Amino acid sequence: MEILGRVPSEAGHAPPPAPPPVAYEGTWRFTAPALDSSVPQSRHAVRELLAHQRVPVDDELVESLLLIVSELVTNAVRHAALLSPEIAVEVALSRDWVRIAVEDNHPYRPVALMADQGGTGGRGLLLVTAITEAAGGVYDVDHTASGGKIVWAALPLPGAATSPPPSR
Repeated sequence: MEILGRVPSEAGHAPPPAPPPVAYEGTWRFTAPALDSSVPQSRHAVRELLAHQRVPVDDELVESLLLIVSELVTNAVRHAALLSPEIAVEVALSRDWVRIAVEDNHPYRPVALMADQGGTGGRGLLLVTAITEAAGGVYDVDHTASGGKIVWAALPLPGAATSPPPSR
């Protein structure tokens, strides 16, 4: 039997080929001590990665991503440092999404609290949720096999298809 080629679909046309990967796709992960100084360092690392990979993001999206990084790293530093002296920050880039994740070894799921007007803190996760929802993204918390957690937010890139964000 001789194979002559691909069999066309029922409609008489072959399915369209998958689009080629884009140059900026990939996943990058770095660790940092659970210290206040890791917040600006994490922001800087994410900004540099986006620029180095030439991710098609506008200034507003970059600022949203950096605010998410700041809030997630700050929460890990403030609330998980006792059980997690080191945190991990992960940036996953796909054709349509950018996903920021912060992992620590603390087992408890963070809760967005309604902070009082006079308070100076407690609004971080509310901010992350609001930014994510406004951008049409997704925010969630996953537990790790070691008993810790990964808090993440994924935002669509400009012109993104409606495909789901990258999973871990």
